[in-house]
Amino acid sequence: MQRYFIDQNADVNQRFCITDKGDIHHISNVMRHQIDDYIIITFADHYVYKCKIVEMVNEGIMVSLEKRIHVDTELPQNITICSGLIKSDKYEWMLQKSTELGANEFIAVGMKRSVVKLTENKVMKKLERWQKIIKEAAEQSYRLAIPTIQYQDTLSDVLQSAEQYDYILIAYEDAAKNGEVNQFKSLVKQFKLNDNVLIIFGPEGGLAEDEIALLQDVAYQIGLGPRILRAETAPLYALSAISFEKDLQN
Repeated sequence: MQRYFIDQNADVNQRFCITDKGDIHHISNVMRHQIDDYIIITFADHYVYKCKIVEMVNEGIMVSLEKRIHVDTELPQNITICSGLIKSDKYEWMLQKSTELGANEFIAVGMKRSVVKLTENKVMKKLERWQKIIKEAAEQSYRLAIPTIQYQDTLSDVLQSAEQYDYILIAYEDAAKNGEVNQFKSLVKQFKLNDNVLIIFGPEGGLAEDEIALLQDVAYQIGLGPRILRAETAPLYALSAISFEKDLQN
């Protein structure tokens, strides 16, 4: 059964209207739902309900809450994936798969060695497209929340908010080349419920030396196994490792 999001808290005593144009099109024209059909809706308070369609007009689709569904699909920690800009198709694939694997937030950064460069007038258009990809992936994977995405010009801008994270990790290929295998595993074991974790990944060309120096006093350098991973693959490895270790414990 298809899932959708409504940015309001659930209330069994009232009806809700789906007003997102993309959702209306999908329900009406793609899924071809009719009145009295059922869909699944995830609300802002993470309550999930099987809902009946009671009215369909161009301006919105009205639903009534029928039965609560108890699910918990979120990681125990709040994971932010900060990555240097990479080629568009690879970055969008990474966003989709990282959403499926439980990331809570994304920060796209114009790092020193990023081949892709965004001009100011392209940022909003890109963010809108990326958010749409994330939303669809969240619906497909039964997430309870839609991850957010933002853009920062430099890594220095990201670190302006460093204090909001309990852990900052940097996936550094030299650490992997030098045989570092324990730091990541040890740190993940320390993560507590609802910890905020920022993991930083470089673009295709890797992180520049001055970017590494910038992070030296605020981040833990981690290796991601003995193999050198592509820029779009490394976040998936990290999220999978965290999920394997922490999902089974909570």
